[in-house]
Amino acid sequence: MEFSEKPSDLEVILNEPQHSFRWYEHDYPFPLARWNHHPEFEIHLIRRGTGKLLAGDYIGHFGPGHVALIGPGLPHDWIGDLAPEQCIRGRDLVLQFDGESLLRLRERLPELGELQPLFERARRGVEFTGQTARHAARLLEAIGRAAGLRRLLLFLSLLETLARAGAAESRTLASPHYSPRLDSLTTRRINQVFDYILDDLAGEIRLSVIARRLRMSEPAFSRFFKRTTGHTFVDLIRKLRIQRACRLLLQSRQSIADICFQVGYGNLSNFNRHFRHEMHETPSEYRRRLGQSPGPAAGGSAAASADPP
Repeated sequence: MEFSEKPSDLEVILNEPQHSFRWYEHDYPFPLARWNHHPEFEIHLIRRGTGKLLAGDYIGHFGPGHVALIGPGLPHDWIGDLAPEQCIRGRDLVLQFDGESLLRLRERLPELGELQPLFERARRGVEFTGQTARHAARLLEAIGRAAGLRRLLLFLSLLETLARAGAAESRTLASPHYSPRLDSLTTRRINQVFDYILDDLAGEIRLSVIARRLRMSEPAFSRFFKRTTGHTFVDLIRKLRIQRACRLLLQSRQSIADICFQVGYGNLSNFNRHFRHEMHETPSEYRRRLGQSPGPAAGGSAAASADPP
């Protein structure tokens, strides 16, 4: 499928007439599971699977039970770890709502003013953990089974749960200075970049290739990418490759050398150096700390060619 045939970068959210918010679940991959933005608030639960959450200039790991609140206009994407042709059924549960309309009800329902601080934080994205995330996940599932007034009451209970989360169970994601550019051309270009990176993550990724595809000079592309995502092109590739290596270290018994080459590095020395830079420990230490015994000893010497970024 050509990129121009894929869903729009701006997600258009239409509530059903009988509902004040939208609740739905979907598999992954899914057409709308992309780097996108919208004017609504979004509460997002990951039921299963792992990967990277991108929210503005934030990049971090997610796993089962991950709960996040994304504010209006904040670009976001949950990029999953998938084997070729793999599909994760029912991975995502999504609730989207118009927070501004809700706050306008404060004239009649002043208690709703307690949501203002939560909604302000959400403009940079908020991730929830611990008991808050577990309770929020249960409420999100219950909302999908409810109807009418009961559904609305559960929604308000969910917002209360998130609003009352302490500092130990919530954190803001995007940096304070992050300022996204949300024009459609920018988002189309970023989607093309992610398509290229994720399709070739284990191979050779060249800035010159994607710059040429976007009809930009290399310096212009570098400035555009940094300004839009908050990361350099090389930094983002390193983060995604090391994240994939972490998954393989925990979920497989492959040798560290095999994993090194599988995630796109041409030699073990650079892989170890980049891994330590991102994780503050070696691949062996990471695997040992999290209780996964290594696979067979690495065979052969690492390739001498320079690895991609």
